[in-house]
Amino acid sequence: MNKEHVVILGIESSCDETSAAVVMDGRNVLSCAVASQNELHEKFKGVVPEIASRAHLEKINLIIESAMAEAKIGFDRIDAVAAVNQPGLVGSLLIGFTAGKTLAWALGKPLLAVHHVHAHAYGAVLNYEMEARSAFPAVAFLVSGGHTSLFKCHDPLEMELIGSTQDDAAGEAFDKVACILGLGYPGGPLIDKLAKEGDTKAVHFPRTWLKKAPLDFSFSGLKTAVLYHVRGRDLSRPDSSHLSRQEKADIAASFQAAVIEVLVEKAILACRETGYNRLLVGGGVAANSYFRRQIAERSDREGIELIMALPKHCTDNAAMVAGLGYHQYMAERFSALDASVYSTL
Repeated sequence: MNKEHVVILGIESSCDETSAAVVMDGRNVLSCAVASQNELHEKFKGVVPEIASRAHLEKINLIIESAMAEAKIGFDRIDAVAAVNQPGLVGSLLIGFTAGKTLAWALGKPLLAVHHVHAHAYGAVLNYEMEARSAFPAVAFLVSGGHTSLFKCHDPLEMELIGSTQDDAAGEAFDKVACILGLGYPGGPLIDKLAKEGDTKAVHFPRTWLKKAPLDFSFSGLKTAVLYHVRGRDLSRPDSSHLSRQEKADIAASFQAAVIEVLVEKAILACRETGYNRLLVGGGVAANSYFRRQIAERSDREGIELIMALPKHCTDNAAMVAGLGYHQYMAERFSALDASVYSTL
């Protein structure tokens, strides 16, 4: 399809953020509205699916209206509707994808079913100075609360999974360790902040390299090591209240360094093994300041072109969905209105 100034309305509701965005020509973000549910889930130290889906239902129409108002365009200017249909929490996915299907039907426009993980990879391209397709081929690295995955990307629409976590995702490990330290939820930003006061070498936590699957990840052992360090191997200490702020900061810094060393090394290894010298990085953990610094320094030393999502595009957002949706639209990869949602990768 050949058309100038294609406008896509994107919708994201795969987990606990309700988002809508309007993007022109794949990268010109006219608007992006996001409603977070952090306060709703904080007391549970994690996302509760039932609460998440109810919150999406309450917010979805308002968020779409907000995105359209910010973009200053009418629905008649929308060329297609892109909505995430996988992977994620089924109840949450249904809210956003049903809204997308309804709008596509009402407007008489194509529906674009977008893969959430692939959209995160494209989120980095929103920050790329060159034409979007020149960002490929590349290795894409998604690091979030639900996924830690490496992909070999031939172009924006062709992605081959080459590495993933065998247990906890990196962001999930951050949340669990934050809970162990009594910091709150979501844990990633809290550990990032506290770690700045600590010593990365204060505690030696294990790094899991998985020699038989060198591009895969495992963080469950590291999480357990932190638990034993804080509460004792017999778990005789009930919580982290016996620790001073400095001790907590040292643990946070040491844990963070252990996670990020593995993330950076495996991302570089993926570039070496694929022969690609371009690395796209996105996902919630990609907003971590220590991670951004470490992977930038290492990529520079290795001669790898690093393309990282802006912090505002690291967490779940619809701009990345609409951006990737543009390429699906141009390739005429439309979805039927009876398309479904899927929870798994």
